[in-house]
Amino acid sequence: MTTVRPSEQMRDLGVVQYGAPVLAEAARPFDLPAEKDTAEQTVETLFASMERIARVHPFAKGMGIAAPQIGIGRAAAVVQPADPAAAAIVLLNPRITARSQEMDEQFEGCLSFFDVRGMVLRPLTVTVVTTEPDGTEVTTVYERGLARLIAHEIDHLLSGVAAMACSA
Repeated sequence: MTTVRPSEQMRDLGVVQYGAPVLAEAARPFDLPAEKDTAEQTVETLFASMERIARVHPFAKGMGIAAPQIGIGRAAAVVQPADPAAAAIVLLNPRITARSQEMDEQFEGCLSFFDVRGMVLRPLTVTVVTTEPDGTEVTTVYERGLARLIAHEIDHLLSGVAAMACSA
């Protein structure tokens, strides 16, 4: 019987694995609203990927995926909070503008190196500015587990996947 490593399973589901150049590069922001169609298509592709992954592996604490993880070097990510009834969060051109001084260290995993878990120190609260497809900027404050998920996905867009790898 052949066993498939979890990272191989993620790769087979279309998730780019650690070591790929797209994960080491900063994602290119969208020029919104000029690139509205491209941004919306990227978000649709991210949701399709997230749904495909969720059918194979449930994530009790929520999950997210960033465009570089599916080979698209653009500044977009989607996050599904832990509560399955909660609306998914779309992050276009996200940037963290404030972090709480209160920190929390927890085990974290990543779809792009699914065989590894590591302790990662993150702020308990983050303030994030995103851009809507129409070009409007929106500021949102995220706390606790959701702040962790959001910060993790933003790390991918800043080529910060190495931060998690180094903590493992």
